[in-house]
Amino acid sequence: MRKIFVSFSIYMAISLPAGGSLCRAAATTKSSQTTQWTFDKEQAGKLPVGATVFAGNWAVRAESDAPSSPNALCQTGYADYPALSLSDKVYGDVTVTTRFKPVSGNSDRAAGIIFRIQDKDNYYILRANALEDNVNIYKYVGGWRRAIQEGSAKVPSGTWQELRVEVKGNTMRGFLNGKLVVEARDDTFKAGKVGLWTKADSVTCFDNVKATTE
Repeated sequence: MRKIFVSFSIYMAISLPAGGSLCRAAATTKSSQTTQWTFDKEQAGKLPVGATVFAGNWAVRAESDAPSSPNALCQTGYADYPALSLSDKVYGDVTVTTRFKPVSGNSDRAAGIIFRIQDKDNYYILRANALEDNVNIYKYVGGWRRAIQEGSAKVPSGTWQELRVEVKGNTMRGFLNGKLVVEARDDTFKAGKVGLWTKADSVTCFDNVKATTE
């Protein structure tokens, strides 16, 4: 019994790190990674490098009041749902933030972030609407849009604002200017690309898009 006790003591002394904590030895530090699109080094009149248009008329253009001078990305055409992906990078849990300005639109005046994009017909949408004063979460499946959850918020026209979506697991939270407006859960899409969205005749500009993962 004495030999067994001594052997175990020696094993523990060798195996444990200083301070005697196995948990502390296994701990790791997570760091966030951010991809940002400011559009300021992009060519005016063109798409951002890496972007893929699903619908609408998207182009970089000079905007005198852009949050990051001199350019913004603007959608000026008409389609049921103008949309594009910003790159081919796939995200699971992610926080996507953009500054946006609703410029005009008679039937609609919308700005949206799309996320967990599978293709042009399948993704989630966080949408702010300046005509309806709401911020809603939708899923777009097989080319059909369905509301998941709606939230009420004042969305002024002609003013730069911040739209943010936080996605973790099946939970989606939508913020306008830092305030939580809408929250929903859905299990349709687990991961995908990120991009931007408008509706119908909306003329909308976007700037300083950020996608952050941990």
